[in-house]
Amino acid sequence: MHNFTHKEILNWSAFLQLKAQSSHDPRLQNFYRAGTYANDTPLSDIEFVALDFETTGLDPKQNSIISIGLVPFTLQRVFCKKAKKWYITPQDKLGEESIVIHGITHSDLKGAPDLRRILEQLLDELAGKVVVVHYRRIERDFLDLNLRALIDEGIVFPVIDTMQIEGDIQRKQTQGFINWLKRKKPQSIRLANSRLRYNLPTYAPHDALTDAIATAELLQAQISYHFSADTAIKDLWL
Repeated sequence: MHNFTHKEILNWSAFLQLKAQSSHDPRLQNFYRAGTYANDTPLSDIEFVALDFETTGLDPKQNSIISIGLVPFTLQRVFCKKAKKWYITPQDKLGEESIVIHGITHSDLKGAPDLRRILEQLLDELAGKVVVVHYRRIERDFLDLNLRALIDEGIVFPVIDTMQIEGDIQRKQTQGFINWLKRKKPQSIRLANSRLRYNLPTYAPHDALTDAIATAELLQAQISYHFSADTAIKDLWL
């Protein structure tokens, strides 16, 4: 599995062009050909797409995607009218524990397509944009491993991880002797807890589309508070 870091891939634009040449699947070839932004592109010029998956469990080697939500956005706006949501037939069994977490039941999934059927649509929505997620081990790893099982080829792309950003901010705010004296500890970096620190509204969790919108709003807030519109994309993506 590709656990690339931004330190290993210094130039995502060139890397995706290479992937376009080595990929065997025409859908993935088109996705890679769309490319991505140059490293020094300011955040104000970027078209983002927030992506969220609901899954049958937390292990991408054994579990699979059952719902996908995405919404395009920029630093100024979240384009809710262009949002998309799909239910997906899982490759493994839908367990009772996961139904308790996200509330997606067998009847919700009745007649749902498998990932291959909507792959072209999904990749069209992501192509050329910067994907934003809250905890990249879910979205990037699940899509990679689920595709390996279905079409015998994985996928890799740059992401901005709002959970990683929040974790870095929390570490910085609790380091140093004074903070140690004050016993200042890092706070929770879960999506809902992170949003509260920026006075963003509370949404019901564990719906792929709601969580995608929540992630888009969180990144807008993080950039507004801790970065600037002129920050280069290379400072945030992984």
